Amino acid sequence: MLDRSPDIAIPDESFFVPLLARRHGRTIDAGRFLDDVARIPTIAAWGVRIDDVRPRVRSGMATGDAIAMIFEANAERHGKPRWGDKTPMYMRHLPLLERLFPGAQYVHLVRDGRDAALSFLEMPEGTFTRTWAHPTTPAQFSCPWRKEVSAARALGRRVGDGRYHEVLYEDLVADPERTVASICRYGGIQFEPEMLAYAGAVDVSDKPHQLRLRRPPTPGVRSWREDMSARDVAAFEAVAGELLDELGYEVTSSRSSVRAPVTRAWYDARLAAWNASASLVQRSPLWRRRHPRLSP
Repeated sequence: MLDRSPDIAIPDESFFVPLLARRHGRTIDAGRFLDDVARIPTIAAWGVRIDDVRPRVRSGMATGDAIAMIFEANAERHGKPRWGDKTPMYMRHLPLLERLFPGAQYVHLVRDGRDAALSFLEMPEGTFTRTWAHPTTPAQFSCPWRKEVSAARALGRRVGDGRYHEVLYEDLVADPERTVASICRYGGIQFEPEMLAYAGAVDVSDKPHQLRLRRPPTPGVRSWREDMSARDVAAFEAVAGELLDELGYEVTSSRSSVRAPVTRAWYDARLAAWNASASLVQRSPLWRRRHPRLSP
């Protein structure tokens, strides 16, 4: 919906920001940076060419500024003055985003974690890389939901209301016009009613996990009250019930469990191990061997 504004370009999920930050540290060598950009399928899929990025970067430029040039090139292709990103995986990398883009504004879209679990667990194989910490049950999903939502809210307290805007998913689907208009006011983006008319205008032929984009925002698409077992609800709430309550969501069972800290610690350990191994692979020459250049 925001991408349909004339003021901002928000492409499909990027996924490459942590990769480029790991590979280039604080500042870039322009030649090495452009060589990496030429190997990233997402950038090619956006229609951004190396020649679109090359004039914008220089050796010694801060890595965050160089990454921003990729998004600026994409925004320019669409005749828009600003850019944004909507990659949910970046919830794991908020300190990195703060460092790379110190002036960024954040819109945090929060959904009841139990409904979010149902949605996440329905996503088909191949939609994204499955890590060692990949949740396979609602109880397991409670750990990343709690960790990521809490981290985003902590970010909001650090940067203040001028750079952080929190929106409930349930409010968005109940009253899209009012909610999207409020986001636009926060971001200084022009709101037009046509932004809401995306249904049928989005190509989802290669996005089997996003087929609901064929429909307008619809309340009640998933309901944990109807579709989640009482046992799964209790297990989710044992880990994340306190945060659900803090956000104003109904909590139906005991909000704590002696096992909850162990569950959260086990998730944190697995995620840290995955991040460490991914970082090593992405920084090594192996990454370039696995990712041939896609453009000259």
